[in-house]
Amino acid sequence: MKVILLERVAKLGQMGEVVDVKAGYARNFLLLQGKALTASKENIAQFDAQKAQLEARNLETKKEAEALGEKLDGQQFIVIRSASDGGNLYGSVTTRDASEVATEEGFSIDRKQVVIIDPIKILGLHTLDVVLHPEVTVQIQMNVARSVEEAELQASGKSIQELAAEEEAQAEFEVSQLFDDLGSAADEDGDDAPAQDAEETSED
Repeated sequence: MKVILLERVAKLGQMGEVVDVKAGYARNFLLLQGKALTASKENIAQFDAQKAQLEARNLETKKEAEALGEKLDGQQFIVIRSASDGGNLYGSVTTRDASEVATEEGFSIDRKQVVIIDPIKILGLHTLDVVLHPEVTVQIQMNVARSVEEAELQASGKSIQELAAEEEAQAEFEVSQLFDDLGSAADEDGDDAPAQDAEETSED
């Protein structure tokens, strides 16, 4: 099915190009979202008549997207979730979660603008694309943690596996210290016993 693009569509073409796509993709996405028109003579003539206006509107929205993109690009947002000791989430972080946490921080983005290729199902830092405009894409980072403190440690560069290993090592160290203290105490008791025996012998 041939359509004329009303805006740039990634991996498909630029505004004004006539491209051949699958009918389902055209009907369910391109036509539905106003990104294209069927490439009839009437629609092509209509596009040519409105081309300057469409290009001006595209340029305006692109400038707005670029202004937002400068502020949004590289931002990190904390998402608190329950997870197992191994770092596996009970559920997953979705595009809706990403858009909501960004909006709470003052960046108004829609869930449809967020791209999650692989489902986020583990704790840690996850980089996502945000398509603000057909020609403007920026990246944000989701810091998925069980607490704000854990998120801060992850932001400093430590993974959940490293944190778990550190906690385990600390616990082992504390246990070994406890046994060392007990051993020292037993030695001291043992050292006192002969002294007491000697005192008792001298008294006799």
